[in-house]
Amino acid sequence: MRTLERIFTDLPLRSGETHEITTPDGKVRATVAQIDGGGGRSEIYLLPIETGQTPTDAGGFENLPVALMKLGAHGEVTAINRAARGLLGKTALDVHLSEILEGLGRPVGDWVADALEGRADRRPEVLRARRGDKEVFLQVTLARIVEGGRAGLMAVLSDATQLKTLEAQFVQSQKMQAIGQLAGGVAHDFNNLLTAISGHCDLLMLRHDKGDSDFADLDQISQNANRAASLVGQLLAFSRKQTLKPQVIDLRDTLSDMTHLLNRLVGEKVLLTLEHDSELCAIRADKRQLEQVLMNLVVNARDAMPGGGEIKIETGNLHLIQDVPRDRVTVPKGDYVAVKVSDEGTGIAADKLGKIFEPFFTTKRIGEGTGLGLSTAYGIIKQTGGYIFCDTVVGSGTCFTIYLPVHDRVPQSDAEVPKSSGARAPSDMAIQGNATVLLVEDEAPVRAFASRALKLRGYCVLEAENAEEALEMLGAPDLDVDIFVTDVIMPGMDGPTWVTEALKTRPGTKTVFMSGYAEDVFQNGDCPVENSVFLPKPFSLSELTATVQNQLG
Repeated sequence: MRTLERIFTDLPLRSGETHEITTPDGKVRATVAQIDGGGGRSEIYLLPIETGQTPTDAGGFENLPVALMKLGAHGEVTAINRAARGLLGKTALDVHLSEILEGLGRPVGDWVADALEGRADRRPEVLRARRGDKEVFLQVTLARIVEGGRAGLMAVLSDATQLKTLEAQFVQSQKMQAIGQLAGGVAHDFNNLLTAISGHCDLLMLRHDKGDSDFADLDQISQNANRAASLVGQLLAFSRKQTLKPQVIDLRDTLSDMTHLLNRLVGEKVLLTLEHDSELCAIRADKRQLEQVLMNLVVNARDAMPGGGEIKIETGNLHLIQDVPRDRVTVPKGDYVAVKVSDEGTGIAADKLGKIFEPFFTTKRIGEGTGLGLSTAYGIIKQTGGYIFCDTVVGSGTCFTIYLPVHDRVPQSDAEVPKSSGARAPSDMAIQGNATVLLVEDEAPVRAFASRALKLRGYCVLEAENAEEALEMLGAPDLDVDIFVTDVIMPGMDGPTWVTEALKTRPGTKTVFMSGYAEDVFQNGDCPVENSVFLPKPFSLSELTATVQNQLG
């Protein structure tokens, strides 16, 4: 058997392109069609294109297992074989190529002219077939042929749908990652500003009674700073940069606790029903964040039914015996708790369905929504290790399905310390410290507020602008420090690194880490340093002092 090198003079072979072939009668140019023959083999078909030769008889052209079309000099289809019809669907002859393929980015006529002139050699294009029943992408290569003294083109088609789907998944993944990085970066800086604003506002409120004329203005500043912090928190949820506090929970208990609130949210025109699996498995998640996801989905369902209707929340156990591809992800096999939130609303149009989890995308009118509800839900579920999908029928309703991995431990009641929202909580006012705090923060306004807040509670505060300055201060053997309060990300050495170094000579010292968003080392809800806790920015005066007090015991 002859080798390819003895037959072809211009290897490697490129399917759909012309190659020179050595035959007993001399060299012939032909279009090569190469397909996978299974078992690691390839099948090669040759279609001669020299003047005076017939590419193949009608029966051979029709039955070749390679998708082929013949085009006239102006791009009209003159012949199409069975394999090509299988890819393109029902296609009439004499129609222009532009009527059956789209997505070139320039006029198809120009592409055809370039191919006839030899300027489109070895440049296959990926185009979308114009067929209404399903989405098909094709890689199309044009090769010049001459039949009966007239120039034309042979189009070789290959199915590129799977490749195009993978490309779309990659592009979407890159886009979401870029948005997440942008959101995380903006939130990091913005939370520092909010910490300084709300912190100094708390300091001013300590010096004004409620009857004071300035107190109402200060209260407005504080409330709006909290609203801004909530908005930044939604960005962080999407970018999966929140500091989660996971605990083992039973979703039946969580939804039971939320029933009264959810009924108030949906109003009188909407009926809210809950259905639970009697043997529902436990999950491990941040309870407060999961509650936010469910509230966002219920509110969206309510808004989709302005005339009223039913919202149904269902929970159940799900066992996947194999990986399940869905949308642009694959759900690994295993055990999950499935949560479905369905409505009887207007549904979501097909052209908008692929964008619903993107930040700031909303189908509501201006002023009715921020476009962060579903992106927040997406980020929280993904950071929890779960999946969220949407099924919708325009005019009939929408169903959001959440898959959360089953946790095999028994649910436990984790006591949460409620976050204080004001500067004058009575219990907080009673906090008085007599310890020495080393405060390390590169943002001067944040450092100034934190220092004053701690001093007001009786602590002795030592300030450092960066980690290097802090370690230099700790080099003094007669300096006693009871607790480190430090930012995580700073110019030079970061917080966990310098604290780890300091603990070598001062073992057992307690630490409070502060940050505008969850760094990689804190994303599992655990701190990387022993005897340390995480305090997310922005924080209030009372939250800072209470955290320090709790750490000191």
